[in-house]
Amino acid sequence: MLDRLGILTDEVSPYLIEALDWIAANELRHVELRSVQGMNILNFSSAEIADMLKEIESRGLFVSALASPVFKCPLSPDRTTIQGDQFGQLEHHDVAGHFRLLHRALDAADILRTRYIRIFSFWREDDPESYAEEIAGRLYAAAEIAYSRGAILLLENEPSCNGGSAEEIGRLAALADHPALKLLWDPGNEAFLGRPAYPDGYNSVKPYIAHVHLKDAIYHPDSGGQCVPIGRGSVDYAQQLAALMKDGYTGLFTIETHYRPLNGSTADGSAMSLNGLRQLLQH
Repeated sequence: MLDRLGILTDEVSPYLIEALDWIAANELRHVELRSVQGMNILNFSSAEIADMLKEIESRGLFVSALASPVFKCPLSPDRTTIQGDQFGQLEHHDVAGHFRLLHRALDAADILRTRYIRIFSFWREDDPESYAEEIAGRLYAAAEIAYSRGAILLLENEPSCNGGSAEEIGRLAALADHPALKLLWDPGNEAFLGRPAYPDGYNSVKPYIAHVHLKDAIYHPDSGGQCVPIGRGSVDYAQQLAALMKDGYTGLFTIETHYRPLNGSTADGSAMSLNGLRQLLQH
């Protein structure tokens, strides 16, 4: 599995060169790009993105996926929704704007030599279930566009979106039913909601998984979710990773720590998760 392990660069440092040097030194294999120096990757020019790829490949790394913010927007401007982190996105307020952003993401993915683009399921409605058919229709339309470009869209379980849980994104994938729409499974996001990531969450997404994010979390009824280094949260990663291997998962794994220790750096938090993961795999 370590041969398939990478990390989001901004989970190490906002500065790409600093992040890449750390990633290469820690013998990781690939990177995902989300933001650089606080600006979302899709806000950079094509020439700037091409320069980033040169730096990545010069260290023997490759881009596994583009961690885009596509469909982190409301389904309708007329309804109030929960909103989450946009990672330096220049705001595109409506669905039409995000379909334009999807085309930009596809162009960027071509430059970065990756087929995979992470997407979301729109800011969370008060009653997401009642909008499931509409959301699935939007996802199908996006997948049609991606399919025409030879790309795969990865729908992530994200608490601030309508597909917040494994059960929700599993249902959306089934409703959309498109070969260019797969799931990005993040067990830590499931734990962040206080839900059992394995086996319950995993069983809801298993048929559609094409990419995996690795983080850990704990949930307090009074204060909600909190990210912690891998191995210190409620995700049973030993069983989860074993099940993925047993079930024939052939995709990649990306560390997305979301943890920074007190008086420490993002790189320190990522190092703690990387060490925790390596210790877990040794047993």
